[in-house]
Amino acid sequence: MSAHPVRAVEPGREFVLTVSCADRRGIVHAVSGVMLEQSMSILDSQQFADTTAGEFHLRMHLAREGSALAVEELDAAMRGVATAFAMTYAVHDLSRRRQVLVLVSQQGHCLNDLLFRVESGSLPVDVPAIVSNHEDFRSLAEWHGIPFHHVPVTPDTKPAAEAELRRLVELYAADTIALARYMQILSSELCADFPGRIINIHHSLLPSFKGAKPYTQAHDRGVKVIGATAHYVTADLDEGPIIEQDFRRVDHRMSPTELAAVGQELEAMAFARALRWHAEHRVVLRGRRTIVFD
Repeated sequence: MSAHPVRAVEPGREFVLTVSCADRRGIVHAVSGVMLEQSMSILDSQQFADTTAGEFHLRMHLAREGSALAVEELDAAMRGVATAFAMTYAVHDLSRRRQVLVLVSQQGHCLNDLLFRVESGSLPVDVPAIVSNHEDFRSLAEWHGIPFHHVPVTPDTKPAAEAELRRLVELYAADTIALARYMQILSSELCADFPGRIINIHHSLLPSFKGAKPYTQAHDRGVKVIGATAHYVTADLDEGPIIEQDFRRVDHRMSPTELAAVGQELEAMAFARALRWHAEHRVVLRGRRTIVFD
């Protein structure tokens, strides 16, 4: 799943199909038959039969031969097979990029990395707006030509702030919310409104260090490994389905500042990979876990 520059895709030319259903024989044959009828070439196909759950999962990257095809037509062509196999499926036109509303507080490493990857063409998403509970990154957003919305949050104003966030999601037609070190806990109601659409990044330190100065706590305990976890957000704080993790060995020679620098690098990389895989429809969300196709 290495990152490559994002190609411009003509509408109706390239698609991703994802399928989940109970495992049984004939699924790939049936789906491939539909694609043949729709003049589709299969550029890539990956499947996973989960023997522990009795489930089958499939991701196909497809290219249309001949004239362009509306994604709604390809979706309609799948319905018969989907009904026969009781499938959950989705068809995505790759010309339609994810619209990612980015939330940030006062740590900018993930935001900076994300914006660079978008602008350099290595992350296939659009960022229509940046939202923050602080003013720190207004100038950065303006430099990139991205609207910036300051939405302060206090215990008293949190309901109003979340109502404003919902309004901004609708205003910018955002299909994804990226928490780029946004240091506010989202309400369970807000999490429930956007299932599988909010992605968070946080440090993964063992033992677990919460609260202020986690890297100082890690240094004091002499940790040997630090890491980062990107996951979908649920009402269970920092315990949503994991999309990606990264780690690095460290030792006693590193100061808390050096540990934090390594941690921020890991956070930015894991966050970017999670967003890319989400944008490329590689992630299948199944309850508390994910299946990520490479």
